[in-house]
Amino acid sequence: MAKETVCVTGANGFIGSWIIRTLVEKGYTKIHASIYPGSDPTHLLNLPGSESKIKIFEADLLDSDAISRAIDGCTGVFHVASPCTLDPPVNPEKELVEPAVKGTINVLEAAKRFNVRRVVITSSISALVPNPSWPGSVPVDESSWTDLEYCKSMQKWYPISKTLAEKAAWEFSEKHGTNIVTIHPSTCLGPLLQPNLNASCAVLLQLLQGSTETQEYHWLGVVHVRDVAKGQVMLFEKPEASGRFLCTNGIYQFSEFAALVSKLFPEFSIHKFDKETQPGLTSCDDAAKRLIELGLNFTDVEDAVKETVQSLKDKGFL
Repeated sequence: MAKETVCVTGANGFIGSWIIRTLVEKGYTKIHASIYPGSDPTHLLNLPGSESKIKIFEADLLDSDAISRAIDGCTGVFHVASPCTLDPPVNPEKELVEPAVKGTINVLEAAKRFNVRRVVITSSISALVPNPSWPGSVPVDESSWTDLEYCKSMQKWYPISKTLAEKAAWEFSEKHGTNIVTIHPSTCLGPLLQPNLNASCAVLLQLLQGSTETQEYHWLGVVHVRDVAKGQVMLFEKPEASGRFLCTNGIYQFSEFAALVSKLFPEFSIHKFDKETQPGLTSCDDAAKRLIELGLNFTDVEDAVKETVQSLKDKGFL
């Protein structure tokens, strides 16, 4: 049976590239890759088996006509694109919030216009936490929402952008009947298919370089980017999937992760955290049980770390 035509926004980023690779491996032959104008899609066109299957569309999220051209003719959309900066934004409203929220609405407007069957939206754990009112004895799950006022008081703009974008998406879906599901990856690791360093792999890189940053507000655990991509395609293909899906191989303290990395790579001087890095965070092995029940098997955290370190070395970042 011929696979449907699908569009991936943010297609040449870390997660987007892996979704493209996964779609090609699963036999999709008509993939619209939407990328930021002027950014480089070469690594997508060089993916094994991708010949003639990928069509590149340059589209700024705020350009509704360009987004429409990318989505025209598709029955599925993976909306991944959302600004995420390594450095603090100068104008957070303009740099992060507006493109995230308005971009998501532009994608959903186009999806509605062209009768797209389902939109899989890459949200984030940053739309679940920080949530200071969450009960300490309960592992964070999909019913948690990030506390926007708390984030504003702490000047944490990325979680604000992801939370507002997701809330806007659910409101749109309820109003117009557009079929959406959201996936919420934790810190994504794995081989970099793209040439530039992405924010989640930078967390591991900085740790290896001796950073003492506790990731207090941005952390639940890690997940292999391959599992995130597989989870996304699964959520698109399984009609029974609905709602929000946390995508992480467990929940635990960042200090535990740092200790694991130190054990795997003793040659690096990794900071030893002597207390809880996420005060009150309850650990949980099967935090992503909704995805596990759909059939997703998670890659061991050790393997994700080793593959990322090798990739960071191969690309000259380490």
